[in-house]
Amino acid sequence: MAEIRAVVLVEGESDELALRTLAARRGRDLDAEGVAVVATGGATSIGRYVRLYRSAWMNVAISGLCDVGEEPSVRRALEHAGLGTDLTRDDMEELGFSVCDADLEDELIRALGVPAVERVLAAHGDLRAWRTMQKQPAQQDVPVERQLRRFMGTKSGRKAKYAPLLVEALELDAIPAPLDAVLARTATRSTA
Repeated sequence: MAEIRAVVLVEGESDELALRTLAARRGRDLDAEGVAVVATGGATSIGRYVRLYRSAWMNVAISGLCDVGEEPSVRRALEHAGLGTDLTRDDMEELGFSVCDADLEDELIRALGVPAVERVLAAHGDLRAWRTMQKQPAQQDVPVERQLRRFMGTKSGRKAKYAPLLVEALELDAIPAPLDAVLARTATRSTA
């Protein structure tokens, strides 16, 4: 990897893989550009990473991606790092932190649409498991998009498996705004 010039903080491996996949689809090599994508292991750890990368010995451009449920934790971390007070979502976006509603999987499912997501599941051997989950009594009155989000999270590694596959299946003009914005921010900030 080139010298680190920018860091994107994400909650987990699926977010990292989705971002790297989108970068590759856009013809970018984040490692060669000096853009590190760091999975923090959850939004509650983000403050530690913000402090690390803003320290005198690192001082790199920082951006990030989080789920809407983790927005308050990220906001507090940014405020504690001295990046503002009483930050709004617009302020966070100005700082380079995008928020997914409800999470990245939800963004990808909505952008792609249920039939296309099911085609991806079928192509990777999970359509039968998906149909079995849909038949469970607890899923009967749940919207199919929420069922898909639940399915992605019910087996260890499934989010990480499908995040890049769903990004690959999307048209480039249909990429969810939060994912697209954080990647665009790295192009601006890594060359600054």
